[in-house]
Amino acid sequence: MNSLENTLSELNTFPELGKSRAVSLRKSPSVPGSVHYVIKRYQSKPEGFTEDQAIFIYNYHPHKSKSSVELVFCISGNQYCNHNDQECNQCPASGFAGESDKDNFDVIGFRFSARHLSTFVKGLKTTTFSENILGFKHTQSFKKSIPVYKRTRDVLDSMINHSFTDTLENIFINAQSQILLLYSMDMLSGTKEIGFECKFLANEADREKIALSREILLQHICNPITIKELSRKAAINECYLKKGFKEMYGTTIFDFFQNQRMEHAKFLLYEKNMTVTEVADLLEYSSISHFSTAFKKHTGLKPCELLFRNI
Repeated sequence: MNSLENTLSELNTFPELGKSRAVSLRKSPSVPGSVHYVIKRYQSKPEGFTEDQAIFIYNYHPHKSKSSVELVFCISGNQYCNHNDQECNQCPASGFAGESDKDNFDVIGFRFSARHLSTFVKGLKTTTFSENILGFKHTQSFKKSIPVYKRTRDVLDSMINHSFTDTLENIFINAQSQILLLYSMDMLSGTKEIGFECKFLANEADREKIALSREILLQHICNPITIKELSRKAAINECYLKKGFKEMYGTTIFDFFQNQRMEHAKFLLYEKNMTVTEVADLLEYSSISHFSTAFKKHTGLKPCELLFRNI
């Protein structure tokens, strides 16, 4: 769709888009080195819009710090009620039309900085296409349309309609954005719908247990949980848990948990103006030095340097 291409090109720097038609806007905190996002809701579909669409934008720059990856989605078909009262008799679920509009559509844009993405390829030889992209070894910028499958749409819907606020919203958005990046890289490299190597993942109940384990990890950002405890809470064998998690989410349980903890630490330091000591205590590190070491390993900076340098 040509009009979609024109619309998405404006999101390269996330400026105001279509002020006359946008009905709401949400932005992420501007934490250096973290994922930035914009969600805009419009009252009517752009001309020619027929189905959900997405674009993967790879911005390469010789100075790596200026490179980035952007994901932009345009999705429609949702109804949004204007009433806040959950018991309102205008709710569509109660058989009334309510104040909703099927013509609404959402434009959701994400920008991942080179510093942020480098945490996913540390220690790798960057030989595969995906690793070369995440490590910015590919030296030509490009823009490519990618399909929006149900799994992607489900993640987007959860990000649009979640009820989290403040620090919980930060944890949730960071985690979901990584899933979108994983799915988008999957689509970019030509992989189609989910096909699991682990045979037990063909069972929906087992996939739900793995998904539950991820939610439990996010709930324990500030109080770490062992894999043994996690497997018990998710009611799944430890071995299945580790293998299934890696296949479904493209990372180990430890790496996922540590990444989310450090991203949240950046948020607390930069947005909440908490001290290094306060953040270390909140995340239950045994000492400030242990926290500082983990933080520097993830971001390349000491916690106190975050406020003085743009990652």
